[in-house]
Amino acid sequence: MTDTRIERDSMGEVAVPATALYGAQTQRAVDNFPISGQPLPAAFIRALLLVKGAAARANVALGQLPQARGDAISSACQQLLQQDFMAHFPVDVFQTGSGTSSNMNANEVVATLASRILGQAVSPNDDVNCGQSSNDVIPTTIHVSAALGLVNDLLPALQHLGEVIDTKGKAVPYTKTGRTHLMDAMPVRLDQVLSGWAAQIRQNIEQLRGLQSAVTRLAQGGTAVGTGVNAHPDFARRFCRELSDMAGLGFTPSDNFFAAIGSQDTAVALSGQLKTAAVTLMKIANDLRWMNSGPLAGLGEIELEALQPGSSIMPGKVNPVIPEAVAMVCAQVIGNDTAISIGGQSGNFELNVMLPMIANNLLGSLQLMSAAGGLLADKAIASFAVNETRLQQALTRNPVLVTALNPVIGYLKAAEIAKQAYREERPIVDVAEEQTDLGRAELERLLDPQKLTRGG
Repeated sequence: MTDTRIERDSMGEVAVPATALYGAQTQRAVDNFPISGQPLPAAFIRALLLVKGAAARANVALGQLPQARGDAISSACQQLLQQDFMAHFPVDVFQTGSGTSSNMNANEVVATLASRILGQAVSPNDDVNCGQSSNDVIPTTIHVSAALGLVNDLLPALQHLGEVIDTKGKAVPYTKTGRTHLMDAMPVRLDQVLSGWAAQIRQNIEQLRGLQSAVTRLAQGGTAVGTGVNAHPDFARRFCRELSDMAGLGFTPSDNFFAAIGSQDTAVALSGQLKTAAVTLMKIANDLRWMNSGPLAGLGEIELEALQPGSSIMPGKVNPVIPEAVAMVCAQVIGNDTAISIGGQSGNFELNVMLPMIANNLLGSLQLMSAAGGLLADKAIASFAVNETRLQQALTRNPVLVTALNPVIGYLKAAEIAKQAYREERPIVDVAEEQTDLGRAELERLLDPQKLTRGG
């Protein structure tokens, strides 16, 4: 007995694992690209199977495939989608730049299962790949997988994060010392701080939604170089109709297949907006870390939920683990965007040749941001407690409150009072009472931190 079988392709014979559903071309890719040991993401493979199923249905409707053969291909795709399919897709991310190896991997796996369903041979190229090329399948799959991740995962996660921030803001109307340059500044309310975070999240949601229509426009139908050779003239429209029905999201053909195949501008734009969202989450995470710092030698304004011991040597130490994890996610997404930007420049003539890397990084960023947004909402923002006593202690000793006296006593006199209060470590109201003609009651009214958060 042997644990391999012999498969054949246009280049000859190849030994393939006996139980593998894939064939010769997949095995050649496995042998040729032992680079990262990392296959393309499951979200990409899932979308690729949807693409193959929709193509089969479109080709049957257009008379390009016999009904039984097309139905077998569609059934094979559905069968794979209902199981843990990743074992059948071992091709490394770092492969041929068109993603041909992954397209043929899908063609071979689906053909094997369809042949079993039909009881006769189904061809990976002539049947499963009918009316298609790797050059339109892979760009299409990038868009489909990204659109599904955006609509089903990231936008709901960011929407949830924004709602949690809004809810928490209503519960924390405490006045605190504002900070610019990490130095004491005029007071703000904690709910005002959170309103800024929520506005950032809403802006990211708006900008991401603005890209959704571009992401749902597909290259399928352009085939090899954008001319649509070997595809039925109505294939692109019918394919998008079938895919929309299967995926539960509306897709349309690209208005220019040459751009859709030769460039990855939409992926670059989406990645750029994911980077912007990462910058937003990094800002929020770091604000939380600073406000939580201490508890004795830091700011200690809030206390994040204690989730795990913070040290293997220092008993009782608790760290801001969720903001730290989110910050690392953001750093990775920013790095992914740099690689995608370089990949987008590799649209040489009629084909971009960094498609698998773009797919991997784009979907990785979508997945990371979706998960991080939910964690930040539920395990950091929703559950932090406010140290009101610490906030009040800092406020009463903040000499920058003297800014409110500028219109009355002038900037230079106010600066003298502030410097004296700093130097003597005294409340600003006491020093101002000594150095001005203003009465105590008037000073307390002018220097009231709560009043100052309302402007005017």
